[in-house]
Amino acid sequence: MLRLFKFLIYLAVIGFIGLAGYAYVGPFFGADFSAPSEETRVPVTLDAD
Repeated sequence: MLRLFKFLIYLAVIGFIGLAGYAYVGPFFGADFSAPSEETRVPVTLDAD
């Protein structure tokens, strides 16, 4: 049971390192992580009675 727990911890650490590495190296390979930027205008009616 301890070996399985240790294996899962190692797998989680390797996964985290891989995800962080992809976040840094991804833009060099064409992955775009920026949020889409577009302006949205919505008319608002205020009731100030």
